[in-house]
Amino acid sequence: MVRLLLAYISLQIFLSATYAQVQIASPKIVNYSNDDYTGGVQNWNVAQDKHGILYFGNNEGLVTFDGRFWKLYPLPNYTVIRSVQVDSLNRIFVGGQDEIGYFYPGKRGILQYHSLTALIPEKERKFADVWNVSIVGESVFFRAFAKIFQFKENSIRIFKPARAWDYMGSAGSQVFAHEIGKPLLTYTGKAWEPLQSHPRLDGASVTSIIPYSGDTLLITTLKDGLFLLYGKRIVEKHTSIDAELKSNRVYCSSIVNKRWIALGTMSAGLFIVDRAGNLVQRYTSEQGLQKNNIHGMLIDRNGNLWLALDGGIDFIAINSAIKFISPARDQQLTVYAISRFKDRLYIGSSSGLLSAPVDPRQSDISLSRGAFSEVKNARGQVWGLEEINNRLLLAHDEGLFIVEANVASKVYSAPGTWIFQPVSDVFPSAEVLAGTYWGLQKIQFNGPTVKNAGHIDGLFESLRFLVYDNAANVVWASHPNRGVFRIELDSQRKKIAKYALYTKASGLPSSEYNYVFRIRNRIVIATEDGAYEFGQKNNKFIPSPTLYGYTKGVNLQYMREDNEGNVWFVSNKKVAVIDFTLRSGPAVIQFPELNGKVVGGFESIYPLNSNNVFIGGTRGVFLINYRKYKETLTKPDIVLSSVRSTGRTDTVIFGGYFVSEGMVGTAQDRNSRPRLSHKQNSLHFEYSSTFFQQQSNIEFSYQLEGFEQTWSSWSRKAEKDYTNLSPGEYVFKVKARNSPGNESYVISYSFVVEPAWYQTVWMYTFYVLVLVLVVFAVLKGQRKKHLKTQEKLNYLHQLELDRSEKEIVRLKNDQLEADVNYKNRELASMTMHLIQRGEVLSKVKEAISALVKKNEGALENSASVKQLLRLIREVERKQEDWEQFTIHFNQVNSDFFAVLKDRYPELTSNELKLCAYLKMNLSSKEIAQLMNITGKAIEVGRYRLRKKLKLSPDTNLYDFLMKVSKDAKQNPN
Repeated sequence: MVRLLLAYISLQIFLSATYAQVQIASPKIVNYSNDDYTGGVQNWNVAQDKHGILYFGNNEGLVTFDGRFWKLYPLPNYTVIRSVQVDSLNRIFVGGQDEIGYFYPGKRGILQYHSLTALIPEKERKFADVWNVSIVGESVFFRAFAKIFQFKENSIRIFKPARAWDYMGSAGSQVFAHEIGKPLLTYTGKAWEPLQSHPRLDGASVTSIIPYSGDTLLITTLKDGLFLLYGKRIVEKHTSIDAELKSNRVYCSSIVNKRWIALGTMSAGLFIVDRAGNLVQRYTSEQGLQKNNIHGMLIDRNGNLWLALDGGIDFIAINSAIKFISPARDQQLTVYAISRFKDRLYIGSSSGLLSAPVDPRQSDISLSRGAFSEVKNARGQVWGLEEINNRLLLAHDEGLFIVEANVASKVYSAPGTWIFQPVSDVFPSAEVLAGTYWGLQKIQFNGPTVKNAGHIDGLFESLRFLVYDNAANVVWASHPNRGVFRIELDSQRKKIAKYALYTKASGLPSSEYNYVFRIRNRIVIATEDGAYEFGQKNNKFIPSPTLYGYTKGVNLQYMREDNEGNVWFVSNKKVAVIDFTLRSGPAVIQFPELNGKVVGGFESIYPLNSNNVFIGGTRGVFLINYRKYKETLTKPDIVLSSVRSTGRTDTVIFGGYFVSEGMVGTAQDRNSRPRLSHKQNSLHFEYSSTFFQQQSNIEFSYQLEGFEQTWSSWSRKAEKDYTNLSPGEYVFKVKARNSPGNESYVISYSFVVEPAWYQTVWMYTFYVLVLVLVVFAVLKGQRKKHLKTQEKLNYLHQLELDRSEKEIVRLKNDQLEADVNYKNRELASMTMHLIQRGEVLSKVKEAISALVKKNEGALENSASVKQLLRLIREVERKQEDWEQFTIHFNQVNSDFFAVLKDRYPELTSNELKLCAYLKMNLSSKEIAQLMNITGKAIEVGRYRLRKKLKLSPDTNLYDFLMKVSKDAKQNPN
């Protein structure tokens, strides 16, 4: 009896210790606060539709999440949503305060709320919070404390309890309800029928019912543990954490996979138990949750877990094949070496060596529960861990250590050690070579004893990369900044016989950054251009016949072969593996989740087996279940989240849901292409992927057909803007990938940008007509202009002709004037001649008269004198001079005499002569001499002339005659 009691106590102690410990590896946990989703702090339930979009019941309404973008849809009365479910038609049914209904996208794909409250009789519309929504077949059930509503065929049926409904839910094709103090009920299609009574369950508060196995259901209660339902029989389900469950109140549950069940509590976080009731994993705020109060949970379509918390939303990549080990909870360690030895996991870091026990029964070490502790005597920089001859060797900054359990024992103190290489493939190897800060060090094994055999002289270089070729007794080593060393040892391996340094001249792509490894029992050099091997024939390096085809152009820094012959490598902090076990043939598999997270320059990969591949990181260790990774390697999906026109105001063109004939689909209905006005030609596209566990490495590529000829380069940016698109038809295409070559399908969205009113066909027709009219007008104007130009030219020509004629006239006038001047000069000369002749004749006559008087008349009767006087008188009376004068005078003063004669016909010839002489402005004396009369006769003639001309006394006779001459010139006959 005492032994049984002691065994029981020991078991309880063991179980208590087990509760306190958590799994050594945790999946990725992502926290979303209300700052991220811009809703209320509290979240109550979570659901997912067939496209992968998540829906959360939130204090401020319905919150949706598509992997990148959060949206909030409040209820009309702006109350809390405590329950969410999605039916097969993609209707999102919700329950609020005094409000039931569903969200469904309209024509533009924007979610709209459709209330069902109007179908409830008015007197029954006060029902406070709706805590559960269940969908079975064509019926939707809503539970409030005082009522259960059944919505079917557009009508509402109400079920009331005796006191209060404390639970309603569905499992499979059944709907269950519970009222505290009464048996569990199931709905048969017409009424609620009780199942078998169970005293503990009847008085308990049921919180969830989920499928368990076959036709068995699992029932969780708030404070009374778990129960199983077989048909109508109910039994208790015991677990190793019953005490925890009962004290921390189970509020929700979900089936994780065929082996595990998730239980969410009100104060202790999340428990993962197996079918036998054993605790597998536990997540609390210490493991990364925001809160330990879990209101709802969901296993999404990729097998990962979402938690609706009292303070935020958490995502746990529980189905991920990649998990993370943080050996020191209070600090983030950079890890350089990992090894499993005798059921302990050792992790070497910059701060020392840590270890934790692992469960040998777990094929996946991440499921082992325990805590890391510091290995004694191993503080400082750890560079390597290697199991040789059933001993764990520790390469340390201070030398070589042997690790046993949780204690490290020093073999030698200096120099610092990088790596170990046994000199024989036969177990056990009596000697081991170590690459150190100062070259090669020799270590000898004598059974379990390890001792330092001293430095191997001949080369003092830091040898961090080392491979021993026992067939040739040659050590291959590399220095990143020097090249590759081929070191030949003497037969006793006590000193270096000779060594050669291989650089770019020896066939390597570069003299620097070359790293030596043993891969597939061959010496392989990781270079800037893939994997190279040494060619014995020409003593040069050549591309590796086996590996170069997979690594060509890849800048390799690290390589490691696993037990199945696959080759793991690191390139620029990116991890990949060449898998030679695939049925389809060897291929390179990338691990984009680890991009940039490994230790650059000090990479470490420890492939224990296909379920446990350890990779050193900058903040801990990544553990890959490679077998599971290959099984779950899927293509990401793609979601077009929204399309908005941007400008002065944003307008949602597409809300994220493709609707065709009232049904939600996966592609755009060709008949529903939006036609956007010219003012909406600037668009903003948002897209995402619901491959939630790899959001950090999802990349997108897009193309706008009609605007771009090629796809864009891959980018993590999940939105794209186009501005000022020209009128026309466009198709926006986008796709996603989580690693090169692993791309999603392409999702498309087509639309038409309408031209402005001034760019329509009618306006272009109008523009053509206007253009024709303008051309016609221009041609007409040109013709008119041409005519005007011709007229102007003709006018100018005429002016030129006139100018020429005037010039000719001027020249003629000048000629005439010259002629006139000439004639005037002749006339003046003639006149002067006549005057002079008259004066001469007068003087001759006077002289003769004086001579006669002097001779006192003696000569008066002389025949000679008489003859002379007669000749003088004849000369004075002769008309030839006058006629000649008249001709010259008329040439100078055209028609002067004709005008005078015409105006004054009574003028005599002597009077015309007098007028001519007066016009010439001759004096009376000169006129008298010309006319051979006396001066007095001239005065009498002037007087008579004025009378005939009818001139007033004050009119100047000369001026009058000049005017007559001017009139004669202006008005010739």
